[in-house]
Amino acid sequence: MDILTKYFPHLTPLQAEQFAQLAGVYRYWNERINLISRKDIDQLYERHVLHSLAIAKVVQLADGAKVLDVGTGGGFPGIPLAIMFPGSSFTLADSVGKKIMVVREVVEALALRNVQVFHGRAEALAQRFDFVVSRAVTDLPTFLSWMWDKVIPQGSSSIANGLLCLKGGDLTAEQRGIAQKSVVVPLADFFTEAFFETKKLVYVPKKG
Repeated sequence: MDILTKYFPHLTPLQAEQFAQLAGVYRYWNERINLISRKDIDQLYERHVLHSLAIAKVVQLADGAKVLDVGTGGGFPGIPLAIMFPGSSFTLADSVGKKIMVVREVVEALALRNVQVFHGRAEALAQRFDFVVSRAVTDLPTFLSWMWDKVIPQGSSSIANGLLCLKGGDLTAEQRGIAQKSVVVPLADFFTEAFFETKKLVYVPKKG
C-alpha cells in the first residue's frame, strides 16, 4: 500500500480500505486459479495496481463517465480504476470464464457498486463508452478495428473520450499503422520504479 499512497496521497478512507483488501483477495484466488505469477503476486501493488492507475495520472474521469476494460484478465486495469473513480461506471470484459469468475468475486468482496462484469468478447456489447481501456491486449491497429466504434466522441472528463492502452516496447510501427492521431506517454514520467522504465500509455482521442 505504501507505493500507492506515495503517488496518490489523497485517497479517501474507503478507497484506502478497498485497495488494502486487494492483496488478500487476489492471493486467495491466485492459489486456486493461477492468474498471476508467484513473482508478480508478491509485487501486486507495483506491477498490477499502480500500473493500472497510470491511467488516473492521464485522465480525471467525470462522474457518470462509462469505461470499458477489454480483456480485463484478473480485473486490471478496471478494478483499481473503479476504486479510484467511484462516480464512474465500469464494464470489465473477458472471454475466459475462470478469469471472469475471479473478477466477480473480487468485485463482490470489495462491494464495488460501479462495476459490471461481462463474460464474452467485448465487440459483442451493444453499449458505447466514453473510454475503452486495456492492458497489453493486442496491437494498436487491431484494437482500434475492434473498439473504435464503441467510443462516444467528446465527453466531459479532463481529456477527450478515446482509447487508453497500457503497453510496452517500441510503439512506432503500431502508431504508423493507424489513421488516428495518438499520444504515447512514458510511465516513467509518473513513477520512478525500474518496472516502469519501458512501460507506456497510448492515448487515442476521439473528437467529433
